[in-house]
Order: sequence, then structure tokens, then C-alpha cells
Amino acid sequence: MPDAGSVSEAAAAAGSSARDVARSRPVRLAARLGIASNGVLHLLLGYLAVQVALGSGGQADQNGALSTIASEPVGRVFLWVLVVGFVAVVMWRTVSAIFGFGYADRTTMITKKAVSAGQAVVYAALAVAAATTAVQGRSSGGGGGQATGGLLALPGGQILVGLIGVGVVVGGGVMVWVGWTTRFTEDQDLAGADRRARRLNERTGQVGYIAKGIAVGVLGVLIGIAALTFDPQRANGLDSALKTLREQPFGVFLLVAVGVGIACYGVFCFFDARYHRVV
Repeated sequence: MPDAGSVSEAAAAAGSSARDVARSRPVRLAARLGIASNGVLHLLLGYLAVQVALGSGGQADQNGALSTIASEPVGRVFLWVLVVGFVAVVMWRTVSAIFGFGYADRTTMITKKAVSAGQAVVYAALAVAAATTAVQGRSSGGGGGQATGGLLALPGGQILVGLIGVGVVVGGGVMVWVGWTTRFTEDQDLAGADRRARRLNERTGQVGYIAKGIAVGVLGVLIGIAALTFDPQRANGLDSALKTLREQPFGVFLLVAVGVGIACYGVFCFFDARYHRVV
């Protein structure tokens, strides 16, 4: 039976190998591809949101964007390229969540590790969704209400869904704050960027984060309403949130503004793919 020292050494060696793989040049390049791929999705999301604002049908969320890609010539091949990029981001973010940010103070390090862990989950979900769409030729879609309904059916489900709604609203607020204060530049290396690139990076990031924060905040409110009314269909994902915006006074103009803002976040992702510290 191996002793504790051998097990510890083996674990350390495995951790070191995982770190080396995730920080290798191919994975770092693929991670940048994944960030840029997220930009493509957000450009499509912005376009779909504007289409909804102008009265067209369609699904203005991640599933709608992936289905739009799948419907194009060689779209399913492109989806597999996105999957590779998203998986690379998952590897990089996971390693960062475990080993990264040693340069920061303890509080900042913990915060950044938590954000990296959350990003790993988000990109894992994107990878699964893109792969599913590539295989099926269309997105399955419509999972938000089903997931909320499943949670509501659990003992104490209303409280749980309500807490999730509060958390999502807070998350949206944090995104607005990050955009307003340009805190997103802290994780970028802009030393080689010229003045024009810096300005575009900052402005698209500001507008994009604030627009996404508004959309996410509305989704959180809808989740909270679903908990209060015991109606899971009120919280059927980002599509419901954007269409709820359209129903408000001056909602068409508000949704167009949010759609343009989400597209700005897509443009920002291309800058972020270039300048983000992927180490």
C-alpha cells in the first residue's frame, strides 16, 4: 500500500502536469479562439435581440445564436471549431481557479479564482450546447423554464429559486459595475496596444458589460417572479428577459439599445482574445 508521501508526490506531479498542459502554447492559443468564439455568439445575440425589438420572431438567446450558425453552409463544421475553443477555455479557467493569480493579494486572488471557476462552468455549458447543436443540426432550446420548474418542485423550491433570482440580479449588477469602472482591463495586458485599440477595447467593454448586466438583471427579476408566482415559464432564459424588456414602455428602443450593447460585448471579446492574460 503506498504511503502518504507517495500519494502526495503523485498528486503534486499530476497537478503540475495539468498545469503544464493548460498553460501550453496550443491550449493558450485555443483559449484565445474560445474567447473570440464567445464574441461571435454575442454578435449574433445582439442581432437577434434587435430583430426581436423590430418585431421579428426567433429565439434571442444562446440557443438561437447556435441554431443560426448551424443553419449556414459549413455551419456545423464551424460549431466544432467553437467547441474546441470553448473546451480550451474550460481547461485554462479551471487551472487558473486552482493554481492562478499568485501575484494578487489574498482577497483579490480568492475573488479572481471564484470568477475563473464560474467562467469554466459557463464555457463548459457553451461547449456542450455547441456540440449538441453540431450533432443535431439545431439547438434543443427551451431549457430555462424546465430547469426552474424542476427546482420549484423540490421541497423548499420556491425559496431556492428565489435565492437564485437574487443571485442573478446581483450578478447583473456586478457586470454593470465592472463595465462602468472598466475593471475588466485588470486582466488584460495592454502594453503593446496603441491608443486607438485601448480606447476601443475600453468603450466596447464598458457598453457591452453594462448591456449584458441589464439583461442578466432582468432575467434575475423574472426568476424571482417565477418563485413568487410558482410559474417557471416566466423565467425561460435570456430570450424571455429580452422579450420582457420589449414589453416595457419605450421597450423597442430599450431592447435595440441592449441588443447593440450585447453586440458591443461581442466586439470587446475580440479585443479580449488578443489582450487577455492567458497564462
